[in-house]
Amino acid sequence: MKTEQAEALALGVLTWMLGDPERTGAFLGWSGADADILRTRAGEPEFLASVLDFLLLSDADVLGFCSDARRTPAEVMAARAALPGGDVPHWT
Repeated sequence: MKTEQAEALALGVLTWMLGDPERTGAFLGWSGADADILRTRAGEPEFLASVLDFLLLSDADVLGFCSDARRTPAEVMAARAALPGGDVPHWT
């Protein structure tokens, strides 16, 4: 997946998360971000990578996003791999 496609998918994930106040609060707590950071960094590849990292913590959230956005989990994983830090293997 190209970087631009990955960024667009991650922005879709962010928009999806912001549609649910509980999920938004969990993301803000997990990331340490606030509303100002969301506004100023939403287009940065590193921040978008963190959005996907958060989504990937929960299989239910991945499946929920994929169902709503008509995407596949493989597309989410490909997007994560295309963004900064995505080439680092996870050993857990």
